[in-house]
Amino acid sequence: MARNEEKAQSMLNRFVTMKEDEKKKPKERRPFLASECRDLAEADRWRQQILREIGKKVSEIQNEGFGEHRLRDLNDEINKLIREKSHWERRILELGGPNYTKQSAKMTDLDGNIVDVPNPSGRGPGYRYFGAAKKLPGVRELFEKPPELRKRRTRYDIYRRIDASYYGYRDEEDGVLGKLEGPAEEAMRAAAVAEWEMLDEIKREARKAVKSGEVAAVGSDVRAILYEEEEEVVEEERRKEMEEDEGVLKKEFVVHVPLPDEKEIERMIVEKKKKELLSKYTSDELLQEQTEAKAMLNIQR
Repeated sequence: MARNEEKAQSMLNRFVTMKEDEKKKPKERRPFLASECRDLAEADRWRQQILREIGKKVSEIQNEGFGEHRLRDLNDEINKLIREKSHWERRILELGGPNYTKQSAKMTDLDGNIVDVPNPSGRGPGYRYFGAAKKLPGVRELFEKPPELRKRRTRYDIYRRIDASYYGYRDEEDGVLGKLEGPAEEAMRAAAVAEWEMLDEIKREARKAVKSGEVAAVGSDVRAILYEEEEEVVEEERRKEMEEDEGVLKKEFVVHVPLPDEKEIERMIVEKKKKELLSKYTSDELLQEQTEAKAMLNIQR
């Protein structure tokens, strides 16, 4: 009995389920063309349905265990749904609804950076890659940035950056150079004044010794100064000797043998060329007869 009751109960359950299904309205299919929809609420409902389908497939495509063909098929289906969603969004905008195109999500690379969607045709949202499809062979290269080539600077780019500060005309504007040069300039001036005073004192002592006829004692400082002056004198004499030697070499060379001028050289070259042409096209006998004829006629050419 128990088995028959269980069977009846299962048949009853089936009957009740069938009656409930009959009471429900038949499932509506989404219109193939968005332009066929005339109701704004219906268009928004179909858009929400497409969004749920996209979310479901995007969660599926995150699984890297699927094969390459399955991932590519899922990615194609998601892109097809995205194109359909854009059609419904345009239809919603035509029916007076909100503009959903401004809130569209951006595509990111493997590092999460926003990248441009490849769209060669220029129409529609373009083809996107989701989840594990970004790591497929041939797709990963699309998201990798090409190495930046260092552009060689031209001469124009180099000269364009050169201004007055490059030549040092603005070095004193910030005041740093003045602070650094001030102490050094004072030290050099003090050293020059001390040297001049020492030389002046030595000269005065030398004059006094000459006037009195005494022999003055020469210190180490005086020896160094005298040695420097002697070196300057020797250098000056050496420079004068070199100038005299150069002057001797630069003297005009006198030729004692008369040399031919340009006209004489030109005349000799022309005569030589004439002789070469005559020897080429005439014989020795003809030349001898021509010479005898010129001698008889007294022609000096």
